[in-house]
Amino acid sequence: MHPMLNIAVRAARAAGKILVKNFDQGSPVEAESKGLNDWVTDMDKAAEQAIINTIKKSYPDHGIIAEESGTQAGKENDFQWVIDPLDGTTNYMRGIPHFCISIALLHKGSVQQAVVYDPMREELFTATRGAGAQLNGRRLRISPKVELKGAILATGFPFKMKNRLPEYLEMFSKLFEHCADVRRAGAAALDLAYVAAARHDAFWEMGLKPWDMLAGELLVREAGGIVSDFQGGHNYIQSGNIAAGAPKALKQMLAQIR
Repeated sequence: MHPMLNIAVRAARAAGKILVKNFDQGSPVEAESKGLNDWVTDMDKAAEQAIINTIKKSYPDHGIIAEESGTQAGKENDFQWVIDPLDGTTNYMRGIPHFCISIALLHKGSVQQAVVYDPMREELFTATRGAGAQLNGRRLRISPKVELKGAILATGFPFKMKNRLPEYLEMFSKLFEHCADVRRAGAAALDLAYVAAARHDAFWEMGLKPWDMLAGELLVREAGGIVSDFQGGHNYIQSGNIAAGAPKALKQMLAQIR
């Protein structure tokens, strides 16, 4: 395992221990609103700090981009760690055991290492650029699906930007008409990891942030898949609109989205 990936795994496991220890204790999770239908809990903050502390012990000069604490410049800003300490906060708050930690390492803007860790199932998805993607040490390959017919798609609703609901529903209607079924589980990083693991054939969502996408993006690419924006380009980090999946199935999906 690459030394920097090893640190990312160590950081994800440290955060996972905090989240699992405090999950569904029979009392409400302390949370505050960051915006419309957007929440942060004490556990988001504690898990994020555990990740940052672990990274800084080995790489004190690297930059950090974290969902809750923002951007921390480093002397070696060619390296930036992009962190989502708890993807699926609403699930976590409600006692739904589907959430994850997402960590990506960028070098000069390119994702080099990725970890998506589901601590409830102890599933560790990892990827190193050029070296493939793995789940608990097993090599991942994208679904062999070549068409939307019979495909299982995953998505996320635009709950933070409901003004875009008509646009989203038109996409959903077109895609649902052509595929077998659609899943909406509430953690985009895990949706992307599941695409890499061929559990889903493809995924689309609008309005995501970089920390939602970057680790999952590398997982999908290293498993043999394609990641794009809704026009088939590479503007998904800027637009927040992402589609990912097996190449031929994704091409059909993008045609329906457009």
